[in-house]
Amino acid sequence: MPEAVNPERNPENPILIIGGGPAGLEAAKGIAELGYKAVIVEKANVLGGTPILSSYAALTPDFRSAEDAMGEMIAAVQRPEVDIHLGSQVTAVSGQAGAFDLTVTSAVDGPTQVQAGAAIIATGFQHFDPGRETQQYGYYEHDDVITLVDLERMLKAEQVVRPSNGEPPKRLCFIQCVGSRDRQIGNEYCSKVCCGVAAKESIEVRKLLPDCKVFIFYIDMRMYGYWENEIYWPSQEKYKVNYVKGIATEIVKKGDHLIVRGEDTTMGRPMEVPMDIVVLSVGMEPSEGTKQMAAMFGAEVNKYKFIETVGGALNTVQTSVEGVLACGAATGPADIEDSISSASAAAMKAIAVVRKTAMGVS
Repeated sequence: MPEAVNPERNPENPILIIGGGPAGLEAAKGIAELGYKAVIVEKANVLGGTPILSSYAALTPDFRSAEDAMGEMIAAVQRPEVDIHLGSQVTAVSGQAGAFDLTVTSAVDGPTQVQAGAAIIATGFQHFDPGRETQQYGYYEHDDVITLVDLERMLKAEQVVRPSNGEPPKRLCFIQCVGSRDRQIGNEYCSKVCCGVAAKESIEVRKLLPDCKVFIFYIDMRMYGYWENEIYWPSQEKYKVNYVKGIATEIVKKGDHLIVRGEDTTMGRPMEVPMDIVVLSVGMEPSEGTKQMAAMFGAEVNKYKFIETVGGALNTVQTSVEGVLACGAATGPADIEDSISSASAAAMKAIAVVRKTAMGVS
């Protein structure tokens, strides 16, 4: 039989959420809607996470304005139950489930002591740096070699041009699996969203520049759920994007163009294709915040340094530390739909921790 509530115990200990991106915002919203208190700690000076900080144009696969979608999520946490700390980081942790003591440090206000009944790590991911391990694709060498993120900013501004001369491209290609599915650099996993994002961006380029020929060079395209019919086939059938199964091995400058060299694996022959812009479809890696928070809370990480969840398929948000949950891309590559779903699960699990503590249930 549950113990009576201890009057000295604080049943209102809030739930700490580290990260104010899509996952963190959804978790805070769910917690607040159920009448519990949440504290968001976000190291940037704005909420919205990567879609805002990286200036995403539209979300995959529905092409909804990223700014509008994040604006809606941000508005949903502007309520008395949610305390928001921007430009802040968790710098110290002690205690246990139901009674965590944390130091939240702001560059403006200095350190603040915060008590929390549970914690949700929603620190997201960072984009792979294509020049970090190898200059195979010439990202830092050639101005017209860009990433999905660079192109996303151009699409948001509705101005897709060659960085080298400011002119619209006549030929643009995507190279898939840059920084993913690569044993040499240690990122053996699929980053899950890159194929879909490339397909989405290819459609946007063709809408903006109808005369631009667009190509996607791929090992194999990985569309899951409904993305196949939502973006993959439309990009080919309606927008005439050319998909080429092949491996790009080198990008060199030749005159005013870039030359993509590699192998057309369908035809079994070398290829050498001129392009005006080459877009590298970069994958996901754990953010520095994810690695820092895992270390601070003592949560286990997997071989790729994403936070390890320990509940298997039936509990995808529980970390190795009681009372500490993780969601979104902090646990591995995830699209926004995955992030929202896991955030809701993390919110429910965190509330359960707080309730049990308030009731004195072990």
